[in-house]
Amino acid sequence: MNTSINEDSLNALLGRVIVDVGAVSNAPLVLIGEQLGLYKTLDEHGAQTPTELAERTGTRERYVREWLNAQAASGYVDYLADSGRYRLTPEQALVFADADSAAFMVGAFETTLAAGRIAGRLADAFVSGEGIGWHEHDHALFHGIERFFRPGYVGNLIQHWIPAIEGLADTLARGTRVADIGCGHGVSTILMAQAYPNSEFVGFDYHAASVAEANKRAADAGVAANCRFEVAGAKDFLGRGYDFVAVFDALHDMGDPVGASRHVLASLAPEGVWMIVEPYAGDRVEENLNPVGRAYYAGSTLICTPCSLAQEVGLALGAQAGEARMREVVTGAGFTRFRRATQTPFNLVYEARP
Repeated sequence: MNTSINEDSLNALLGRVIVDVGAVSNAPLVLIGEQLGLYKTLDEHGAQTPTELAERTGTRERYVREWLNAQAASGYVDYLADSGRYRLTPEQALVFADADSAAFMVGAFETTLAAGRIAGRLADAFVSGEGIGWHEHDHALFHGIERFFRPGYVGNLIQHWIPAIEGLADTLARGTRVADIGCGHGVSTILMAQAYPNSEFVGFDYHAASVAEANKRAADAGVAANCRFEVAGAKDFLGRGYDFVAVFDALHDMGDPVGASRHVLASLAPEGVWMIVEPYAGDRVEENLNPVGRAYYAGSTLICTPCSLAQEVGLALGAQAGEARMREVVTGAGFTRFRRATQTPFNLVYEARP
C-alpha cells in the first residue's frame, strides 16, 4: 500500500465529502420546509424574520431560525444580514416553492430519502444478487418519483417532446389511441389527455396501488372520459393498433426490456410510433462522471438495478444505459428505425418505428 498522501488531494476530497454530508442532512429539512409551508410563506410574503415566518406558519421560532440558517448556508434561501431577514429569490422559489415549476426539485429529495430506507435490504442483495421489486419499497418512493419526474414532463412533454416526432402532435389532435406503459401515478398520461381531448389514453402499470391512484388523479383532473388506467405489465398489456405508445423513464427498470419492446412492436399500428424517454446518459462510463450522472448512478443502485433484477431475465440496464445500449435493445426486438428525437439536460427522448 502506498502511504504517500497528497495533502491537497485529501483536503479537496474532504471538502466534497462535507458538502455531501450537508446535502444529506438538509434533505429531511427540505421536506419539513415544504410540509409546513415555510418555503411557500417566504415566497408569498417576501423577506421575513424567523419570528415573522414562525407566526405565519404556526411554528416555533427557535426551530424556524435554525432551519433558516441551514437553508441559507445551503444557498436555498437568502439571508439579509442588515435586517436579519430571510427571503427566497425568484429562482429559489421555482425550485422549492412552486410545485408546477419545471425546476421544482423537492420530489428529488423525497425520492432519495425514501429509496434509502431499504439500505439494509440492499446490502443483503449485494451479497445474494437478488433483486428488490418496485412494489417492495416504502410507499413514499412512489410519491417522490412522481414529483421528481413531473416537473420535466410539465415543462417538456407537450411543448417539446411530442413536437419533436414528425406528425405526432397532429395525429393526437385529430384523435387516436395511446398506450402509456409503466405509467405509475399517471402524470404523463394525464398531461397528454388534457392537451389532446380527442385522443383516448390508457396507462398500464403492474403496481395495482399506483393504478388506483392514477385513476383517482384522472378523475380529479377531469379527464376520466378519455383517460383510464389498468393493471398490466409491459409484456402483457392489452390492445392492438395503437398509433402511439410511450414509456417514460421506465424501460431500463424492466427485467426484460427486449421482450417489452417486442410486445410494444406487436401492439403498434403499421405506421405507429413509440416514444421512449430515458435518463440522460452517454455510452461510456467516463461521459457520465458528472453531477447528473452521479445522481442517476446512485438512484440506479438504489432503485433501478434491483428492480430489474427482481424480474424475469433481469437484464439490469441501469439508469445510465446510454443510447447505443437502448438502440440495441429496441432494434433487437424488431424495430427497424430508431433515433434520438430530442433531449434535455436530464432526459434523452428516442423515437422508434416498426
